[in-house]
Amino acid sequence: MKQKPELSFKANLSWTGIDAVALGVNTGNQIIKSQVLTGLQELVNFDFTSSFMQWPDFSGKAGEIIEVPVAHAKFPIRRIYLVGVGEGATSDLRKAGSALGRKVKNSGKVVLDACLAARKSPTAREREAAVAHSVALVSSSYLWNLKTTSIGSPAKFIIFGNYETEVGYATTLSSAVWRARDLIHTPSNIKTPAWMAVQAKSMITKSKSSDLKIEVISGSALKEFGGLYAIGNSSPKPGPRFIKVSYAPKGSRNWPHVVLVGKGITYDTGGISLKRPYDVMQPMKSDMSGAAAVLSTVIAMPEIKPRVRVTALLMCAENSLSGTSTRPSDVITQYGGTTVEVINTDAEGRLVLADGLAYADKNLDPTYLIDVATLTGAATLGLSRHYAAMYSQNSKLLSAFARVGDRIGDRVWPMPLVDEYRISLQSTIADFNHTAEKPDFKGGSITAALFLEHFAGKRNWVHFDIAGPARADSDSGENPKGGTAFGVRLLIDWIATL
Repeated sequence: MKQKPELSFKANLSWTGIDAVALGVNTGNQIIKSQVLTGLQELVNFDFTSSFMQWPDFSGKAGEIIEVPVAHAKFPIRRIYLVGVGEGATSDLRKAGSALGRKVKNSGKVVLDACLAARKSPTAREREAAVAHSVALVSSSYLWNLKTTSIGSPAKFIIFGNYETEVGYATTLSSAVWRARDLIHTPSNIKTPAWMAVQAKSMITKSKSSDLKIEVISGSALKEFGGLYAIGNSSPKPGPRFIKVSYAPKGSRNWPHVVLVGKGITYDTGGISLKRPYDVMQPMKSDMSGAAAVLSTVIAMPEIKPRVRVTALLMCAENSLSGTSTRPSDVITQYGGTTVEVINTDAEGRLVLADGLAYADKNLDPTYLIDVATLTGAATLGLSRHYAAMYSQNSKLLSAFARVGDRIGDRVWPMPLVDEYRISLQSTIADFNHTAEKPDFKGGSITAALFLEHFAGKRNWVHFDIAGPARADSDSGENPKGGTAFGVRLLIDWIATL
């Protein structure tokens, strides 16, 4: 990571090393009462409750924030932030955390955060909100660049209250998000499939966990992976990589097995079906967001220690334009033997995912098989950038992921697998065509999911099309401009509930 999120907690008040204090204010314009508020007022003999509520435009709405500079000889604090926490719901505390994190981004300040209820035994709802708030604090303060000048240092957040477990879990989640964002934001002249393999190995080494293992397949050994080879063979850089990272503690052989398959297109020109207009290529360094999400998820497993085995399959290739590019009308053989007529080389993601799903179905005996991909613009048109499209025949899995997504902040929406659309995947010369354009049902995200479903066999399969929420056009909420690492929190939190 370029920077490391710093998050801790205090159950007892101390001003040592504190630069700023954040006080939560609810919609009733009341400051959240705690030792912090009492201690501040006693320190300077000043009634903050009445004096700070003189701003008529400040309502305590979630995400509102006012910065109050302080100059007092007896006062060690130089800034007080009044942060609106609304009704105190999980979503409100998430917005409050995002606003505060962005306010002090790269300031190097040590901020004592008193926005949460500070009772001795927080309720289950308050603990859930504490995780959301803490993750938002750190996530919104993320910054990545390759400037040669200093960009400052990250703020350090100290959560006030009895939230040791929640802050620990939030640190795991936010570290995983930052880890994935670092991969996504790296430019593609650096980020090749081979580089992704090196990063995966480095993450395992840094984790110091013997429960993590890695296997990398490249070169002629990839010939069985017809989709990955067809797309990655177009690149002049080191070719495609199949990267398998597994979490399997000793004695876990009979545990449930979660297999995660991530689209890892390190850059997408569209191939011979070149993207137009050309400026739509600029964000394509983030077309490996699915692979980044599943890798960061499995690396986090030794920290949360779930009683499940987890395997991440990163299907990494660069979809370039060269003399060896796959052509529209070519027929390829996917892993496992299914033949596919290639219609549009810019629909490459489903071809590499198909190999990963078929490999998992044949070799890994997954209890749950999940793929994550920035797959179709159609998903973005249907659900905007706030929800990922979610497909499965298993309604219980859909409901479980929807609940987790609402709680943790990676929101997903169940979409239909429409049987009537399957005829558009027929080909006169192969088992399938992969773009489902004739007849054109105008359901590009749905037909892409129908294509992938074939390769998942009879498994408990879920497909996440994250093309919308995986990228942000500007700094917004918890997300920076660029890659958001959508799916990391969703997958980790879901696995933690198994």
